[in-house]
Amino acid sequence: MSTGFSRQGYEIPQQLVDDVRGTTYHAFIETSRAADDYLKRRALPDRLTALGKPLLVIFGKEDRRWRSASAAEYHAVPGARVEIPAGLGHSPMLEDPPQTAALLLAFTATHIA
Repeated sequence: MSTGFSRQGYEIPQQLVDDVRGTTYHAFIETSRAADDYLKRRALPDRLTALGKPLLVIFGKEDRRWRSASAAEYHAVPGARVEIPAGLGHSPMLEDPPQTAALLLAFTATHIA
């Protein structure tokens, strides 16, 4: 699970550890395969463009599961806002909730109906 976080020594929340341990091997493998299949069929930016909705992408610069440079692909979505906070990895909402909330609040403030 450590690759889901930016830094060595980050204390992974026990509830998250317990939830993963409670998942059967079969469910874990099949979930992973289904996610891979989903992404191979059509890229996320393409799927999101078709929705025509405002988009905020928060992609930790220190992500160890995906290259942070791949966040640039989301600029293909008209009006997309891409944020790449330094010091955060694959799970910015767990690693730094206040910073993630600030990004979300700023985004939603610009899209209030």
